[in-house]
Amino acid sequence: MKPETLNFFDKVYEVARQIPYGRVTSYGSIANYLGAKRSSRMVGYAMNCSHGKDVPAHRVVNRIGLLTGKHHFEGTNLMQQLLESEGIIIIDNQIQEFESVFWDPSLSSKAQ
Repeated sequence: MKPETLNFFDKVYEVARQIPYGRVTSYGSIANYLGAKRSSRMVGYAMNCSHGKDVPAHRVVNRIGLLTGKHHFEGTNLMQQLLESEGIIIIDNQIQEFESVFWDPSLSSKAQ
């Protein structure tokens, strides 16, 4: 399937699959990368619908590193457990040293 024929959710999933292990990005960064700057909420909806699509949705958080999507994962702390298993430190549902683990798709040649 050509990239221009993919729907928005599929484009979001394509970008999310590029997030490196041990790194995170934000809903807004994905939206901005896709040229839909004001569509961070739609990126969130896409993450909510990503179950069974081999998308590392646990690596997508809000713009300040809060695990705002954690209630969409099975179990009470699955999102946090997945991130912690990748070496990310979380305290009170917030990623610590967020800037050091943040991945910006617009700065990565891999997200093409």
